[in-house]
Amino acid sequence: MSTVSRREFLESGVALTAVLGAGGSTRPFGITQQAQGPGPDMAVVNARVFTVDDDQPRAEAFALKHGRFIAVGSTDDIRNLVTRNTEVIDAGGMTVTPGFIDCHLHPGGTNELLNVNLSVPTIADIQAALRKKAAETLPNHWVEGFSYDDTKVVDANGRYRRITREDLDEAVPDRPVRVSHRGGHIAWFNSKAFEMAGITVDTPDPPGGQFYKRDGKLDGLVAELATRAFNGVGERAPVTREVRQAGVKLISEKMVASGLTTVHDGATSQNAIIAYQDAYAAGEMGFRMRMMVSGVGGTGALQGLKDAGISSGFGDDWLKVQGAKFSADGSASGRTMAMKTPYVGRPNDYGILTMTQEELHEAVEDAHRHGFQIQIHANGDRAIEMVLNAYERVQRLWPHPDPRHRIEHCTLVNPDILRRLRDAHVIPDAFSNYVHFHGNKWAEYGEEKMRWMFAHRSFLDYGIPVAVGSDYLPGPFEPLMGIQSMVTRKDMNGRVWGANQKITLDEALRVSTMHGARGSYEENVIGSITAGKLADFVMLAEDPHEVDPDRIKEIKVVRTVIGGRTMHEG
Repeated sequence: MSTVSRREFLESGVALTAVLGAGGSTRPFGITQQAQGPGPDMAVVNARVFTVDDDQPRAEAFALKHGRFIAVGSTDDIRNLVTRNTEVIDAGGMTVTPGFIDCHLHPGGTNELLNVNLSVPTIADIQAALRKKAAETLPNHWVEGFSYDDTKVVDANGRYRRITREDLDEAVPDRPVRVSHRGGHIAWFNSKAFEMAGITVDTPDPPGGQFYKRDGKLDGLVAELATRAFNGVGERAPVTREVRQAGVKLISEKMVASGLTTVHDGATSQNAIIAYQDAYAAGEMGFRMRMMVSGVGGTGALQGLKDAGISSGFGDDWLKVQGAKFSADGSASGRTMAMKTPYVGRPNDYGILTMTQEELHEAVEDAHRHGFQIQIHANGDRAIEMVLNAYERVQRLWPHPDPRHRIEHCTLVNPDILRRLRDAHVIPDAFSNYVHFHGNKWAEYGEEKMRWMFAHRSFLDYGIPVAVGSDYLPGPFEPLMGIQSMVTRKDMNGRVWGANQKITLDEALRVSTMHGARGSYEENVIGSITAGKLADFVMLAEDPHEVDPDRIKEIKVVRTVIGGRTMHEG
């Protein structure tokens, strides 16, 4: 796999400064060409507008110019502003909302270009896909699959079960294989991969990771930091700078088509920064990007920014450094998050911590004092409490008037955690779609825990402005699925999990727009259809208030507009 040297990264920071810091000499894909003459550039009339603006919650029409809303009101009022230079869109009674904001996902796009998508229904399908890829792969080169979901795949007898090392060996015996779980925190490897990495049944588990065993042999499943044992093993086809740029173009087109207008990369690497910059400069990045720059290991992208004197807020309305990202524990969907009580049926399994309390204190202090908003992945209640310890300590020692440090996912809470979040002004960024999409996994937590997981109702009741994210790949990125999940708390089989945490549709719209904007200090810039804000909006074929709540995810996105320019029309 190709890498970027420290010198190359710092040089890229100079280039990033040239593109962003000076206002941008390159016109990005999403900025509207300035109209000549008086009047709005665009007007939308005859619409059912849900503005998510408390001063004017509903409207029929709005106008925009130079990429910003300039007026919101009745159709007659807006028509009075229209000139021959104005593009007028008659919505025909369709619903318009602010553009949706996803506060945590992983939108690189290179997986979609290079690896095997294993969103398939059977183990035999997985084997066939890997076998086909292996036939195109050189010896000692990795065959890699992504988006595997163990609770959606059956064996030859129609039983749900996880794949094993033996399944992978049967498909590909002579090349190393890695199959990554959709949740991103666990993966399965074949015997060839273990052999090349020098891992045997006697290899001890590293701190923060585990090699799973079955009947005294390696099962194939590897969790959390133990997957690093395979880094540098074997050969991989080079992921070039051009491929990464193409990945950004591809994934932004897909996400914009779903109604997303602003996304937060949940762990931005050096290579990702360069890819976003390249796509931005080439006019190929279709969404607004907020980068949570990875601080894993204390080196890499975050260290490069600190060396260059860059901190949160650097950039422009399209491409911006948002904060510093760390990870404290495992996965909700992978069932490795660190909890104070065990998993159902596994009385000795409390999940996995990936940082110690001391490491959290050190990382938070360093990032806070360097001017970064901080985002820390913490799913389980044990990990969340440790992150809160670090946030409360740093704010006590080096107070910031409005830090807005975040806990990414913040899955399993309790009344004490809710109180601490509120009092410390910490923003939880909770999963939007997990209840719906990952329903088969929740039995391993149990109904009592589910009453406190993805706790959107509790966050709002405590006055906490919860933001939401899909965590794509681990969850689908479509925001309407997330809204349906928060409103119904139903999984794909119709089972309800944690009904006490349901929120209303209007609340779900708000957390998917304005609360997302607040999560990046942008509540005065994006997040609602308000005069003066950037003109990001979505037109829907049906009003989600009027359809069966179980159909919200099926509503068609007719148009997505970002900065006054139509990015998707379908």
